Amino acid sequence: MNDQELMRAALAVAQNAGASGDVPVGAIIINSNGEIVSTGHNERELLSDPTAHAEIVAIRRAAEKVGEWRLENHTIVVTLEPCPMCAGAIAQSRISTVIFGAWDEKAGAVGSVWDLLRDPRALNKVEVRGGVLAEECSAMLKEFIQGVRKKD
Repeated sequence: MNDQELMRAALAVAQNAGASGDVPVGAIIINSNGEIVSTGHNERELLSDPTAHAEIVAIRRAAEKVGEWRLENHTIVVTLEPCPMCAGAIAQSRISTVIFGAWDEKAGAVGSVWDLLRDPRALNKVEVRGGVLAEECSAMLKEFIQGVRKKD
């Protein structure tokens, strides 16, 4: 699967977040064979857990499935640029590649506001490819936000 196909899979996962009132961010983790190991979407509202971002949910599920916390040779695909917490979790889990869709100009930590994963002082080097289907990913987020504002 190419980056666009992978992002479409992450977008499909993101749609599940809206049912619980969560911001529609989705993530998938694939192994070196291109197989989807886990998925996750925002569950902060659902679980009343501020750490239940899509990336964290997917990383926890992948580690459980793989049977260890090191996810070397795995790729995470997420519809929104990871925040500092998620970038830290990606680094700590040793994920080797990050592919993301929409840029987060307010809290992005993989190139927008900060660049934690490619900082020269980082212990692990992570390949980052951003802006994949950025318009589609942004549109899903904007539609959700506009819907929330109409309710208020």
